[in-house]
Amino acid sequence: MKPIDYDRLAAVAYARRWAYRRNPAYYDFSALGGDCTNFCSQCLFAGAGVMNFTPVFGWFYRNANDRTASWTGVEFLYRFLTSNEGTGPFAEEVSLPALERGDLVQLGRADGSFYHTLLISGFRFGIPLLATHTYDAFNRPLTSYRFEAVRFVHILGVRPNGAP
Repeated sequence: MKPIDYDRLAAVAYARRWAYRRNPAYYDFSALGGDCTNFCSQCLFAGAGVMNFTPVFGWFYRNANDRTASWTGVEFLYRFLTSNEGTGPFAEEVSLPALERGDLVQLGRADGSFYHTLLISGFRFGIPLLATHTYDAFNRPLTSYRFEAVRFVHILGVRPNGAP
């Protein structure tokens, strides 16, 4: 099947609604290492409309105990999005000028490990504005964060259920 468009406006609308609250349909992982990637996965799902139910290497959430590591783990989400050839959203790492609302930013350390996922909710003077959980925010500028490494993840599209 041919990929469909990622609904960036739906992803950002979801972020706006839930940035400072928790959707009761999802477990809050704040006390278990952070809720940022869980929140961004929820936003991605709002814009994609499909999950990838492939055991272990897919991207899905049924409940706190029935989910993939890519739903809640920074590195696992990155690997899923940038290598996904099946159902669900797929992406590539890009430079700052290629970003759009609904894309992701991941913050990291100098050693190359990444620890925080944020959704781009908009831009101000070319600077990404971000939405996230753990340290709840909506429209917070990237320049207000402290980090040693950053990567930008551009969502290219979504493959619907049954896609090869």
